[in-house]
Amino acid sequence: MDKEIYNSIHSIAFENIEKHPNILIAARFWDDKRYLAAKVCYRFMRMIDDHIDDRKAKEDAINCLEKEALTEKVNHWIECLVQDPEQDPMIKELTDTISTFHIPVVLFHNFAKSMLYDINHIGFDTLQDFLDYAEGASVAPASVFVHLCSLSEEKGTYSPPDFDVIDAARPCAIFSYIVHIIRDFQEDQQNNLNYFASDILKKHDLLPSDLKEIANGGPVSPSFREVIREYHGLARHYSEKTLQEIKNLSPRLNGGNLFSLHLIYHLYKNVFDRIDIEEGSFTARELNPTPQEIRSMVLELASGWQ
Repeated sequence: MDKEIYNSIHSIAFENIEKHPNILIAARFWDDKRYLAAKVCYRFMRMIDDHIDDRKAKEDAINCLEKEALTEKVNHWIECLVQDPEQDPMIKELTDTISTFHIPVVLFHNFAKSMLYDINHIGFDTLQDFLDYAEGASVAPASVFVHLCSLSEEKGTYSPPDFDVIDAARPCAIFSYIVHIIRDFQEDQQNNLNYFASDILKKHDLLPSDLKEIANGGPVSPSFREVIREYHGLARHYSEKTLQEIKNLSPRLNGGNLFSLHLIYHLYKNVFDRIDIEEGSFTARELNPTPQEIRSMVLELASGWQ
């Protein structure tokens, strides 16, 4: 096992991991400056996402005035990235990070578009609506990861990658997001969040209310298993595309940067392999690996690393 990778593994407090931030687990194998840059970017994105999800978790619907206020707040946060941020230390830290590491600001705009969709919609009418939403909610943060991972550095100065990081990040981002919504099905339903598209549910004679009943301990219907089968198949498709993209990027990377690319995929592949379409109950306990299991998986991957 590579000594630096070994040391990085033992620097991760797996027992303190909350909400399985796989991106930050994988980013821990970069140099400290890139890792801190990732933390700054994801803290900002997490703040916006949690702010909206926490409101949607309440039983009462978001009224028009609240939607307007939330929309204004998200737009304000994004506008601050291109304005004078001196009054807000968090925004100042983020804009400095964007500048130092040449992170495309469009990634934050793409993320904001999905957050605005969240404010103004309940769920997704079609699978394509979900995939469009994923461009901001998942592909944008994944693109930040690929960008930071692929930067070249000379004497402390970073140069951006010479390829489209959005295209490179998309397969793994969508694979991981589909895995994410299956893994978090129970928790999302209990928080009034639904990421399964209405056209897929209708195809299998299901209503959103049926999902909540299953999430609250009701029997898993054959129809819901067919929904999971359909999403599982889509995830497999993007898993195969991810492996090809990793193969394409591998000659450009080495050391911890290359390891992190393999690791981020395997962290989600580990959950994907736990999905039991035929017999599973799709509970949080069933699908979420423990911190000890995550650590073992990382060690196993690292043990064969050259």
